[in-house]
Amino acid sequence: MTKEILIHQIVDVLRQAGFIVSKRCNIRPRSFDLAARNAETLLFCKVLFNIDGLNEETAREMRGLAHCLGGSALLIGAKTRDQLLEDNVVYMRYDIPAINVQTLYDYFIENVPPLVSASPGGLYVSIDGDVLKEARQRTSMSLGSLASQLGVSRRTISKYEDGGMDASIDIVLQLEELLDVALARSIDLLQCFEKHKGIGASPEAETETKIEKQTPDEGILDMLHALGYQVMSTAQAPFKAISKDTSDILLTGISSYSSAMIKRADLMSSISCVTMTKSVFIINGETKSQNVENTILIEKRELDKLSGSEELAELIDERTKRHIPKP
Repeated sequence: MTKEILIHQIVDVLRQAGFIVSKRCNIRPRSFDLAARNAETLLFCKVLFNIDGLNEETAREMRGLAHCLGGSALLIGAKTRDQLLEDNVVYMRYDIPAINVQTLYDYFIENVPPLVSASPGGLYVSIDGDVLKEARQRTSMSLGSLASQLGVSRRTISKYEDGGMDASIDIVLQLEELLDVALARSIDLLQCFEKHKGIGASPEAETETKIEKQTPDEGILDMLHALGYQVMSTAQAPFKAISKDTSDILLTGISSYSSAMIKRADLMSSISCVTMTKSVFIINGETKSQNVENTILIEKRELDKLSGSEELAELIDERTKRHIPKP
């Protein structure tokens, strides 16, 4: 299977599940390949045939984008090292859940969430500790007795009940048979980032650090910040930054007018439809048009004349009404 086939399969699954899907991000470098939305669910999907190809910098930007736009980051692939990804198993890479296409299908179309997570030591299942404790007490079985039947320590059973330790698949199956109860907790792909998040900087901290340390493109991002926007710069997305004020979120591109700029603006337009944001390209120099699809083009000299985010919002709205027909 090639990456092209993999992307085609992913798009097909997402559309079957009712998602609208952006155009493919085919501009390098790229932190994600597809954006997709279904009602309140927004996904930033990175597609890699081998999931071990994800690097920390790309993962950090995916997490930042997902946090800033209220979505979830997801890595979809076919193999890890020299093994195929197993169905209905979640693999974590830099705090991002990684799955295969079958798991994507089961989760979003069949409404069957995965139960198993992969760790360096093997495959594990998260146990519902409250259910385990209630079932053990109902059968009048002591911690020691249950531990003895499983061949584990009393402390291990106690950790299972406290929710402090995942169990191997074999142990969970034995427990469920002994106690005649379902114990496995399902994995929410849209929320499991919080469970696996490390001690490092939170997405909020990452965003704030980027604002402070960014190297603006000819001062334009600083200008937007001065107008009242919170600015998260990007290194691998099709846009230069995400700019937010109290009412608007802008996918923000910066470039001189060129054929490459038009290609990026068109892609930003597609992504903005999915993320339900506005799309703006600040042009260094003169522009030959005022929009590319629903991406509004604004010359830097026009930005110089504005005194606040409200004035920029008015300019964007004016050009949106002028150039984009009402649905």
